[in-house]
Amino acid sequence: MCRKVSRKEKQNKVIANQCEMLYEYRRTEEEVDRKSFQGEIAVAELHKKIKEAFEVFDHEVNNTVDVREIGTIVRSLGCCPREGELHDLIAEVEEEEPTGYVRFEKFLPVMTNVLLERRYRPIPEDILLRAFEVLDPLKRGFLSKEELIKYMTEEGEPFSQEEMEEMLSAAIDPESNTIHYKDYVTMMVIDEN
Repeated sequence: MCRKVSRKEKQNKVIANQCEMLYEYRRTEEEVDRKSFQGEIAVAELHKKIKEAFEVFDHEVNNTVDVREIGTIVRSLGCCPREGELHDLIAEVEEEEPTGYVRFEKFLPVMTNVLLERRYRPIPEDILLRAFEVLDPLKRGFLSKEELIKYMTEEGEPFSQEEMEEMLSAAIDPESNTIHYKDYVTMMVIDEN
């Protein structure tokens, strides 16, 4: 037989349900606030890193850098844009009437979004290694300086003379005049943590 539920018991049940819902709402709200606060801290840390990288090239200490330094700043922050992507980024941060300089106020929000969206991620080590292995059909584990120069200046998006010299200074073993690409790839890979 069913027991008749009193009005008082119904009210108590409704109140208990409302209290439980309120508790859950507050817990959820606290969690959202905590995550929001953590997000704000993460953004503040990104802003600090961006500012520090920017200041290295702000030689006049006036919150501007030479536009030619933007690629170096972006790469120092762990991003690896292609040349076309870098040109697009520069177009986004440059003044409407290009002055040859980029202001920090304009650079900061753009670079913050790039980092938050994890754009221009570096190429993984295994893919870089496979690319070098394609250039080494004999599987010797190295390329000669001449082979490397030929591939990097005549194939695909060619390196400039300055880029080639910079790469050679880091990549070539001075004793053998070769690049041991496994070692070079390990040195090139950026730790994303």
